[in-house]
Amino acid sequence: MQPSLYVSLSGQMALMRRLDTVAHNVANVSTAGFRAEEIKFDELLSEKTDSPTAFVSAGSTYISRKAGEITRTENPFDVAVTGDAWLAFQGPGGPVYTRDGRMTMTPEGELRTLNGYPVLDVGGAPIQLNPTAGAPAIASDGTISQGQTRAGALGLFTIPDQAKLARFENSGVLPDVAAQPALDFNRVGVMQGFMEQANVNPVSEISRLIQIQRSFDSISNTLTRSEETLSSAVRALGETS
Repeated sequence: MQPSLYVSLSGQMALMRRLDTVAHNVANVSTAGFRAEEIKFDELLSEKTDSPTAFVSAGSTYISRKAGEITRTENPFDVAVTGDAWLAFQGPGGPVYTRDGRMTMTPEGELRTLNGYPVLDVGGAPIQLNPTAGAPAIASDGTISQGQTRAGALGLFTIPDQAKLARFENSGVLPDVAAQPALDFNRVGVMQGFMEQANVNPVSEISRLIQIQRSFDSISNTLTRSEETLSSAVRALGETS
């Protein structure tokens, strides 16, 4: 078979993978703290044809760490993380890190995410507030106060750049390298009464969808022409034999 057919097929497979990531991003454009999924493609060189032939890989996905837009909510249980840091909550298998700082307090005073997971302090312990002391005041370093009483502190963590992130539900991530407590509060912190939106640019993602569709159509046309050329060559050989 002509190498161009294999090249075109590898291109279509890569576009389908890219389409899946774009569709997932668009579906979560309104999800607070969501981190977009990106994909990286590598060139694969084959020496099994008459001349070296370049194919595109199926692609490897990764989670973008780019910050999303911060909007004001005026809710004292909402915080937006500033800088390269993450909040933590207790997931089924251990700590999960997130940029979704929307929280709630249970009738017993437990600070939880909107999905019901306990919010953790820097030591990895659930945060317990006084349920009768009213809404907390949260300082930029995560310190939580109720009136004149210090009630605890939100855990802020940094994840090494080389860590690979796996997704947990929609807004959580699980790094393959241990996160570390944030120490420099001149560079990271929280803003009470704000929330971070998804880091998805809907206009850019829709543009990517259009580009993917056009590229897929172009490759399909190339495949059709290659098949027609091959069929014509076979018929010509059959007529001369």
